[in-house]
Amino acid sequence: MTTTEARIQHLPTPPGPKLPGALQTFLFPYRHLVMPRLRKRYGDVVAIELLGRPSVLLYTPELNKIVFSGSPEVFHAGEGNRVLRQIMGKHSVLILDEDEHRRMRKLLMPPFHGAALRGYRETMTELAVAEAESWRPGTVFSAHQRMNQLTLEIILRVVFGVVEGPRLDDLRRSITKLVTQPMPIYIGEFVPSLRKYGPWRRFRELVHHVDDLLYAEIAERRKVTDLDNRTDVLSQLLSVRIDGDELSDAELRDQMVTLLLAGHETTATALAWALHDLARDPQLQNRAIQAADEDDEKYLEAVLKEAMRLHPVIYNVARTLTEDIELNGYRIPKGHTVLPGIGVIHGDPAHHPDPQAFRPERFLDGSATPATWLPFGGGVRRCLGAGFAQLEGTIILKEILSRYRLEPERAARERTRARHITLTPARGTRIRVHRR
Repeated sequence: MTTTEARIQHLPTPPGPKLPGALQTFLFPYRHLVMPRLRKRYGDVVAIELLGRPSVLLYTPELNKIVFSGSPEVFHAGEGNRVLRQIMGKHSVLILDEDEHRRMRKLLMPPFHGAALRGYRETMTELAVAEAESWRPGTVFSAHQRMNQLTLEIILRVVFGVVEGPRLDDLRRSITKLVTQPMPIYIGEFVPSLRKYGPWRRFRELVHHVDDLLYAEIAERRKVTDLDNRTDVLSQLLSVRIDGDELSDAELRDQMVTLLLAGHETTATALAWALHDLARDPQLQNRAIQAADEDDEKYLEAVLKEAMRLHPVIYNVARTLTEDIELNGYRIPKGHTVLPGIGVIHGDPAHHPDPQAFRPERFLDGSATPATWLPFGGGVRRCLGAGFAQLEGTIILKEILSRYRLEPERAARERTRARHITLTPARGTRIRVHRR
């Protein structure tokens, strides 16, 4: 044992609530209400229990930086994301760690960076225009539902290259069902005996149905003769060779599910919140409409970023430790999961003055920094689709605001609720639009 290891062994473990672990897990859907209170009571490092595993909440940018910049061999994000394994699959880039993760991330990076990213602009614009033109002025509708449908269409086109045909129609419906499952369904995945009953059995059947659709699409795509000329993600991954080996059908399936699920709902939720807050503030909406008319994408991107700050879709990320570490004078033992905070930091007045105000200018005057704005996580596990999501959201806002004025269904601000691992608007951000 080294001197450092010996010293760490004598440090205290973090304080935290003494509630039964089952009750702490039950309270997790209310994390946006509970976690700020835990910080006030216990400080910046708080021990909790989730899903039967000891965990530690972190509440400062400095602590987050230690985790995000730490060794991927020590901080296992894939193991921290184990709640997603039954859906995403064991080969998903979100589930893998160390060398396997580096390999898969390297394969997935090209379709979401550089020239490929710029090449999606036309597709994003085409689908955003079609969606905006389908709206009926004067009627009330759920912005969240419409944004979910639109961003799903975009990611389907990017992943598969086409969005037509009975199989993709079925996949579209099935993916929508998957992302709208409540938290108890996901938690039930940790209790195998539940899978025989009611909603958990139907959920497994739904996942298997999605698998059948994806494996059929993969098999059909393998037979085409122009694979090297196609630019969609599936075709690119089918063309990849690693030391002479190609990706297996199971590896392809897991990446497709990951991209389809993670690649649309979070952006859709951020867009829905942006429309909600613009509708409630006519002066701010006027500024955003001006930006749309003047093709000021920098301001529109700031609107999207502020929606992600004020209404974090992902409240924490997770890393499971492979060895004991020290954080803030505490010993965090091997096997514990550390949860770098996103939501608490986004709402901390020390980092974002007047944090409950919707103020896009934070992202133009330099007051919001990469250390205090973390919707895509950080470090080597930062979301691959960050650039894709911001480009997509900016284009969609521009097409909507160049056509409509927004009005809220009601003046009160919408509440937040947990759907599964994400936080969403409780009533779907219902708005009314009027032609400009």
